[in-house]
Amino acid sequence: MSTNVSGGPILSLLIPIYNVERYLRECLDSAVAQTLGDIEIICINDGSTDNSPAIIREYMERDPRVKMIDKTNSGYGDSMNRGLDMARGKYVGILESDDVMAPDALEKLVAAAKRWDADFAKANFDLYWSKPEERREFMELFAAKECDMPVHPSDSVDVFSLKPSIWSAAYRRDFLDRNDIRFLPTPGAAFQDTSFTFKVFALADTAVYLHDSVLSYRQDNENSSINSPNKVHCVNDEYAEIHRWIVEDYAKTHEPQDIAKLLRFANIVKYDSYMWSYTRLNPTFHAEFMERMSQEFRASLDAGEFELSDLKPWKRANLKAIVDDPQEWLAESSGFAGAGALGRARHYARVGGLGVVVAYVLDALKR
Repeated sequence: MSTNVSGGPILSLLIPIYNVERYLRECLDSAVAQTLGDIEIICINDGSTDNSPAIIREYMERDPRVKMIDKTNSGYGDSMNRGLDMARGKYVGILESDDVMAPDALEKLVAAAKRWDADFAKANFDLYWSKPEERREFMELFAAKECDMPVHPSDSVDVFSLKPSIWSAAYRRDFLDRNDIRFLPTPGAAFQDTSFTFKVFALADTAVYLHDSVLSYRQDNENSSINSPNKVHCVNDEYAEIHRWIVEDYAKTHEPQDIAKLLRFANIVKYDSYMWSYTRLNPTFHAEFMERMSQEFRASLDAGEFELSDLKPWKRANLKAIVDDPQEWLAESSGFAGAGALGRARHYARVGGLGVVVAYVLDALKR
């Protein structure tokens, strides 16, 4: 067992919790069973109205490493910030309350971070379904050839395009504190890992990736949804924060070419993030969302923050159609969200022609 000579634990594991009694014991069992024993487990109860607080107290009585922040409901971002403020570990890990960590997850992540003196270590994970029968599907964000070596994340846009998966990583706490990397505390919001992850990737001097799966990421929690009206523009709020941070905070200590590169990267990944969000929205909100998407990208293009040519051909044609006339795009693309590969190929033929479709198909075959 490793020990932190500074007096605190090696790692602080943050678990944000809101009305998740159905899955919470399985989650906490995986936390207390970690082979890295020198940890503190900080459960942030965000005003749960179910049995979650009692379950947390049950584990606190059994294991002194388990602690609780018990507060009124104020949202995911504020919960995470409260946990970061309380954390005493050299490293910080995150575990969602409906997920399950592999027993050696934290040990592997901390060992890799220490070996390479990295600002963070990040690993692959499994997509997990508990019903109708239990199954896992390996999610390979990082190929084996990219792993177990020091990297500078912001050298390429590719890492910014990955699913944030903040819970498959261990971060140096002094790195987060020194750069004031925190979450947007917007009450009732979603996507609040987006700006956090972007800042981590942008500012880390050194990172290391692990090919192992360290976590089972639950796919069948029926309470996970972005279909309520107050969540429609949460992803927009996250990218507004990214833009603000680049031009106000990052710009204070970085050269113009670095600022321009990050603005370009932000817009490239923003396109993918917005289209992913659109396909998961209730159709009631499609017109509202697309109108805002059109306005935002038109402003970025006018400001010279990026160019349509920065995107792959089918994305370029699609975004141009959205920027030119979002309502016409919606009228001609009503089935885009659930169209599948063939339906989307037909859509790209409409907005970009045969050459765009060929590029789309060739790229799909490579993947």
